[in-house]
Amino acid sequence: MLICGACERELPDGAYGEEQRRRRQSIRRCDECVAAGNHLVLMKKGRTRPEEDDCPICQLPLPLDGRQSKFNVCCMTLVCDGCILAARKRGMNDCPFCRAPRPKKSETISMIEKRVDAGDPLAMFQLGNYYCYGLHGLEKDMRRAVELYERAAELGSEYAHLNLGYLYDVGADVEKDTAKAIRHYEAAAIKGEANARHNLGIEEDEAGNYDIALQHYMIAAKMGHQGSLNNIKLMFVNGRATKADYAEALRGHHSAAEEMRSPDREEALALVERT
Repeated sequence: MLICGACERELPDGAYGEEQRRRRQSIRRCDECVAAGNHLVLMKKGRTRPEEDDCPICQLPLPLDGRQSKFNVCCMTLVCDGCILAARKRGMNDCPFCRAPRPKKSETISMIEKRVDAGDPLAMFQLGNYYCYGLHGLEKDMRRAVELYERAAELGSEYAHLNLGYLYDVGADVEKDTAKAIRHYEAAAIKGEANARHNLGIEEDEAGNYDIALQHYMIAAKMGHQGSLNNIKLMFVNGRATKADYAEALRGHHSAAEEMRSPDREEALALVERT
């Protein structure tokens, strides 16, 4: 029995065309769904970013570039660099969100471990990052990092799914497993993670599934992902996307980029680029 990625029914092999049978479950549609033009579940979910992706201070969507926001261990929040800069310009050197004094470096790990023990998926994800990259005095430990990412993913962290997908995709610190990477990318994309959606587009593009790749790129571009917009332009140049596709993606990308923009963020980014 095979499962249709659109209607999610278990159907016999004869319910699928030859091309669809070759595809994996999540992007396989039965003949009935193909004829009706039913969209894949993977394409119906995660088309917008979740509210948790908003900066808790300015309420704007956080930049897709993780380097433009900072994690505050005191309150387990991600705050955009624009709000951090605005707080510092007002003479506030404590946490810009909860106003707690900034912890000493020696306290960081113990504080985050307490939140991990309490079952906080964001804390698990961040501690996984510390082990993955050997930060805050911890030695690099990929086994421990993957363990923490997997726990966070089980609790619904799209960031953890994204990182696991990347690790298994690249295979630099863990054994390469493309199928497992795609499953994690899909889990993150369904939750509205634009980088994971873009990576799925790349996977399908390289596999020659250009129609699926374009759909992923379109969704990610409309969430503000520059790389996806660039890839849609390239597909247009190569005849795999229409001028209308590129125009639609360009409009959606511009709208998403405007939602993420603020004078404080632009000033913070300019300061980084000058250093």
